[in-house]
Amino acid sequence: MSSSTSQTRSRPRSSGSVTARMAKRREPDFRRIGGPTPWRARIVMRCIASISGAGAVTFERAGQKVKERLRAEVGEDVFQSWFKSMELDGLDGVTARLSVPTRFLKSWIQSHYIERVLACWQQEMTEIQKVDVTVRSAVIRTVTPKAKVPEVPETVRDGRLPRLDIGDLRAAYAPVSSGHDALGGSPLDLRLTFESFVVGRSNTLAHAAAKQVAVARRGEPVMFNPLYIHSGVGLGKTHLLQAITWAGNQGNDRKVLYLTAEKFMYGFVSALRTQTALAFKEALRGIDVLVIDDLQFLQGKNTQAEFCHTLNALIDAGRQVVIAADRAPTDLESLDDRVRSRLAGGLVVEMGPLGEELRLEILKTRVGAARQYHPGFDVPPPVLGYIAKSVTHNGRDLEGAVNRLLAHNKLTGQPVTMEMAEREVRDLIRPQEPKRVKIEDIQRIVARQYNVSRADLLSSRRTANVVRPRQVAMYLAKTLTLRSLPEIGRRFGGRDHTTVLHAVRKIEGLVGNDAMLADEIEVLKRQLQE
Repeated sequence: MSSSTSQTRSRPRSSGSVTARMAKRREPDFRRIGGPTPWRARIVMRCIASISGAGAVTFERAGQKVKERLRAEVGEDVFQSWFKSMELDGLDGVTARLSVPTRFLKSWIQSHYIERVLACWQQEMTEIQKVDVTVRSAVIRTVTPKAKVPEVPETVRDGRLPRLDIGDLRAAYAPVSSGHDALGGSPLDLRLTFESFVVGRSNTLAHAAAKQVAVARRGEPVMFNPLYIHSGVGLGKTHLLQAITWAGNQGNDRKVLYLTAEKFMYGFVSALRTQTALAFKEALRGIDVLVIDDLQFLQGKNTQAEFCHTLNALIDAGRQVVIAADRAPTDLESLDDRVRSRLAGGLVVEMGPLGEELRLEILKTRVGAARQYHPGFDVPPPVLGYIAKSVTHNGRDLEGAVNRLLAHNKLTGQPVTMEMAEREVRDLIRPQEPKRVKIEDIQRIVARQYNVSRADLLSSRRTANVVRPRQVAMYLAKTLTLRSLPEIGRRFGGRDHTTVLHAVRKIEGLVGNDAMLADEIEVLKRQLQE
C-alpha cells in the first residue's frame, strides 16, 4: 500500500461534506416530478417534519412530566401501585387518552385519582379538558404519529397472539358478583337465592342470620361480625352465601363481593406479580360486605396474613364479613391462631344434617322448579317419600335424584314409578355414616357425667375429682375423633401432647382392670354417638 493512499484514507472528512451528503440523501428528487428546486424542497421537508413530529414529541414529553408530577404528589409507593403501568395512547382533540393493563386499575383511578390526573395534564397542556382511561387488552390502540415508525412485535409478525399476563387475565373476568365492583368476584348461580332456599330445623338460625345481613343498609350498625357458617358438604352453605350476595346487590347502595378462598388467593398472588398489591388491598377494604366461601382451602402463610389484615380492617371499619367453611373455626388447624381467634369472636352457626322432613320439602321444591320448564313432569308422593327416606347424605344428592328421574321421563317417555326410582337412585343410597363426634360434645357430656364444669376440665386444677374426668375426656377425644394429640392438648387448656398421651395410656390401662370404669366409658360413647 502506497503512502499516498494511506494518507488519503486516514484524512478526516470535513463535517460540512458529510452533512451535505446526508442532506442530499434525505432530500427527494423533486426535479423528476417537476417539483420545486432543492432549496425550496428543504423548506417543504422542514414543514412536513414539524407537522408530523412536533405534536407527538410534545405530547410524550407532557406525559412524562405528568408522571413526574404524580410521583411527587402521591408518593413513590402509591405511584408504583397505580401509575407505573399507565401508558399514553394518544391525543383526541381536547381529550388525553391513557391506558392501563387491568380493569381493576382503570376503575380505581377513575374513582379516586381522575381529577388529580386531569389537573396535572392541564398544567402541562392547557388545551386538555378531559382524561379518558381505557384497558389495553380491551381496546384497539391508535398510536400517536411519530417521526419514527414503531416496530412490529415479534409475536405479531409470527402470526401469534401476544401472551396475556396475570393482570390481563384477571381483567378478562366479568365482575359477576357485583355490578359495581372492579375486583371481579366468583361466579354466582342464578338459582341460589333466598326464595329457593328451603328452611328447616337444622338451618333456621343460619338462614335468619344470613337474611339479617342481606337486608341491612349502608351505615347501619353491624350485628353479627363476622358471621361464620359451617357444615358438611351439600347442606346449603354456598346457597346462603350467594343468596346474601344477590340480595345485597339489588339495592345498589352497598358493595357486596362474593369470593371463594381459591379466588382470593389467586387475586392476591396476581396482585403481587403485577406489583398492584397495595391497590388490591385498598379495593378489598373498600367493600361493604365481603363474602368468603370454602375458607378451609385458604393456604399460604402470606395469603393468610393478608386475609387476617383484611378481616381486621373490615371489622374495625364496621364492614360486614360473612364466611363459610366445612368445620368450626377452632377446627381449622391450617389457619393461623390469630385468624381462628378473630373468626371465633363473631357469630358461629352450624348447619346440621338434613332431617327427613326437610329432605322431602327440598324434593318438592326441586320438582316444582323442574315442572316450570317441563309441565308434564310429575313425581308421585310415595316416590318422593322413598327418596327422602333413602337419600340422606346431602342436598346435592337429592337434586341429582330429581335430575335422573326427569331425564328418564323425558328421554324414554315413561312415567315416574317406584320401580324406576329404585333403579335410578340406588347408587345415591349410601350406608348410614356414624355421627361426627366433636371435642366440645365430649367435654360437655363428660362434665355432666362426673358433676364438674367444662371450665374445670380446661383448668390447671389437679384434684382427684377433676383429673380423672379430664383423662377420660382426653381418652374419648383420641378414640372417637381424628384429632391429633397436639390439637387435643390445645383444646384442653393448651396442654402439651405428652400430657394427652399419658392420659390416654392411663385410661387404657385402667379399663382392663376396672369394670365399673369400662361401663362408664361405654355409656359415654353411646351418648356421644346417638
